[in-house]
Parts: sequence; C-alpha cells; structure tokens
Amino acid sequence: MLETTSNPATAISPAVTKAVDAAELSPNARWVLWIAATVAAICGGLYGYDTGIISGALLLMTHDFNLGTGMQSAVASAILAGATIGAVGMGWFSERFGRRTSVILVTAVFVVGAIACSMAPDAISLIVARVFLGFAVGGATQVVPTYISELAPPERRGNLVTMFNVAIGIGILLANIVGFAMRDAWGWRPMISIAAIPAAFVFICMFFMPKSPRWTAENEGVKSAVTQLSRVRTSRKQIRKELHEIHQNASAIEEDERGWRGLSHAWVRPALIAALGVAFFTQAGGLEMMIYYTPTFLSDAGFGSSSALLASLGVSVVYCVMTLLGCLFVDRIGRRRLVLIMGPGSVLSLIGLGIMFAVHPDKGSVGSYATVAFLLLFMLFNSGGIQVVGWLLGAEMFPLPMRGAATSLHAAVLWGSDLLVTSTALLLVQLVSLGGTMWVYAGVNLACTAFVYFLVPETAGASLEDIEASLRRGTFTPRRGQSPVIAHQSEASAA
Repeated sequence: MLETTSNPATAISPAVTKAVDAAELSPNARWVLWIAATVAAICGGLYGYDTGIISGALLLMTHDFNLGTGMQSAVASAILAGATIGAVGMGWFSERFGRRTSVILVTAVFVVGAIACSMAPDAISLIVARVFLGFAVGGATQVVPTYISELAPPERRGNLVTMFNVAIGIGILLANIVGFAMRDAWGWRPMISIAAIPAAFVFICMFFMPKSPRWTAENEGVKSAVTQLSRVRTSRKQIRKELHEIHQNASAIEEDERGWRGLSHAWVRPALIAALGVAFFTQAGGLEMMIYYTPTFLSDAGFGSSSALLASLGVSVVYCVMTLLGCLFVDRIGRRRLVLIMGPGSVLSLIGLGIMFAVHPDKGSVGSYATVAFLLLFMLFNSGGIQVVGWLLGAEMFPLPMRGAATSLHAAVLWGSDLLVTSTALLLVQLVSLGGTMWVYAGVNLACTAFVYFLVPETAGASLEDIEASLRRGTFTPRRGQSPVIAHQSEASAA
C-alpha cells in the first residue's frame, strides 16, 4: 500500500523526500528505459510471429494432417482461444506478483508452447499446443503494454507502448518471410519452433529490468518506487512529481474500487466504453483475417500459390512500416485524430477490394493488380490507424486500482473479437461471397470511425494519473479533439 502522511495536503512523507534526495540516479536512465521497453516489446514480436506463421504453415499442415475447412479454422483460431483465457488470467497474476514477474512467466510459456506445437504428432495435439501457446500470447498483450505504460513518462508513453505494435509487425513480417522462403526447405515444424529462441532471450533479460514504479508504489511502498524510478528518470524533480501524482491518486482510492469490483463504478464507465469499443474494432475490422487468410483468399481468386504468398509478404511489410510510423508520430498527432484520419481510407479500400473480388478479374489483368493494390491500401490505413492505438488505449485509460482487471478485460475483448473474426471468416465467405465479406468489414470500419468520433477522448500528453483524475471529475469526454486534461485546464483558466 502507498505510504501516507497525517496531512493530506503533503504530497509525500519527509522520509520519502529524503529517499528521493539520496537516490542515485542512473547516468544511463534513458537507455535503461528504452532497453526495458524494447525487451518487453519483443513479446509482441513473439505474438506476431506465432500468429502470423500459420499463414504459410497452414498449407503444409493441411497436407500432413489432411485438414478440412473446419479443422483449418480450428488450428488457426486455437491460439486465439488460449489468448482469451491467458489475457483474463494474467490480470490477477500481474496484480498479485507484479508486471515484470508476469512478463517472465509469459516468456517461459512462449518457449514451452512453441516447442510443443512443433512436436505435435497429430491435428488434435497441435490444436491443444496452440491453445497453450495462446496463454502466452494473451498474457503478453495484457501485461506488456501495461508494464511499459507504467514505466514511461507521459510525453513518451505513446512512442514506447506502441513499440509493442511495431514488434508485432516485425514478428508478422518475419513469419511471412520464413513462410515464403523457407517452407519447402524447413517444413512447418522448424518454422514454429524457432520462436522459442527470442522467447528464451527475453526470459533471461527480464530478470535485470526495472519493476513497474506504480505497481511497486502500491504493493511495496513509495520508497521502493523511488528505487525503480531512479533507474529510468533523469531528474529528482521528475521523480518527486510522479510520486506526488501517484500518492494523490492512491489517497482517493476506496477499497471497493480495487480489482473487478472497481469496474462497476459509474465514473469508470467512459474509459471502459472507449477502450473496450476500440479493442473490439481493432480486431473486428478485418486486419487479422487478412494476415491469416490472404494466401487462401488470393488462391481462391485465381492467384498462384507463390503469388499469393508473395502478396501476403507485402501485407506484412505494409503492416510493419505503418506501425513503425504510428509509433513515431502517435504522441504528436494524437490517438483519436490518428484513427479519424485513417479510418475512412480503410472503408474505401475494402469497398474497392470487395468490387475486385466480385468481378473476378483474370490473372495478370489490370483488375488483378488492383486487387492487390486495394488489399495493401487497406493494410496501410488500418495498421496505421486503429491498430496503432488499440493496445495503447487499454494500457493508459484505466485507473490504477482496477488496472489489472480492466486490462485483462481489454485484452480478452481483443482476443475474443479476433477469435470471432478468424473462426467465422471462411464461413462468411461461403455465405456472402468473398466480395460481400469485404463489404461487411467495410461497414465495421465505418462504425469504428463513428465510435471514435463520438465516444473516445484524446489522451495524448496526459499522465496516467491525469487520466484517472479526469475520470473522477467526469471530464473524460471527447471535446474538440482535446485531451480531457487540457480541456479541464482550459475550463480552470477561464474560471
């Protein structure tokens, strides 16, 4: 629990002030922060690789295990079922044992899961192993953005947290390169097992990374938080300011605001609606479907196997580049504004893609090239917009007392939506055709843009404590694209 003083107006106790003054600041604090964020974000690369590798491996698995359409969907979506469970379970674990310890556990499961998948003797064993691997995927998406968010200063939080997205893109890109270039030489088993190597690297490195200062303050005391902050902050003034904000927010916490019970409070509801809605649209907009099934869709549309896999590689390149650009600019442009800029492009490109699939252009014709162009345009707009902020908002919107439970719910919605899309994609194609499926997803992306416009405030530039305070004040609402904190400050100045 946080240390308090008899005078609530006092930010932190004299003992803690003395601890701050005596703290030995790391001369490499900026590097420590970047290294910690980068090492943790590698879990995103593991998630991207383990989910993306199925695109190239599924054709080989289908041949080895004689998989029908239903079993193909089961193999592809098994990891998502495990991810949903892992996301929920990791929330409790990260609250009880800490964010860093949780990342260590996640990477251990990654190692075991990747090896188990590569050694599966039959389709059922493969599905079970991919469910187990999904525990790590879901757990990583719950705890890693939270860990980085609580470690980062407000002005760099967007850049650092979205490194997780960049790592996902790199993982998917590597999976597609391996799937395209090595599937004949390696076979699908080495393609999957190789992911155990970077997972083992992160497992070892995380023992030397700092703990989350905010989790440490609440569970080990503010003095321990000083030690952690001194590893990643460059000035004592900055440490005092953050400790003051952490202390103020902790002083306002009621016992019934902790954990899952806290999510029932009315003042938390705007954050829940905004973050969970964005989580749903992040996965339901069709991007994951494109990653998993691009070779299948293009093969059905008349493309050869090599051409389909090469287009899938192009999809992953665009995803990787756009998430990197999003990481660099999300703090400057803003979360809300980025989605509103890119969302209409996703809608129009899906409409065009649906038209191309509906008219069935001949192989090598202008229409076939237009099909690939619309596919890549969709990846550009979607991965550069909603995909950049989907994980970020869940890591920064929720108040500390229920952050573990809320981020678990957020990750579960992400994975549940992904599971819904992945497991129904092929069925939807059978029901309404490939072109009709693209138009369905165009409607989902249009609904996403409207949702963000009306219900998602801007959080760029606000500290985690500022966001929590705005929720408690009831000012956490969209207003001219401003941060809720900036809007409150403008009102205070006018008064």
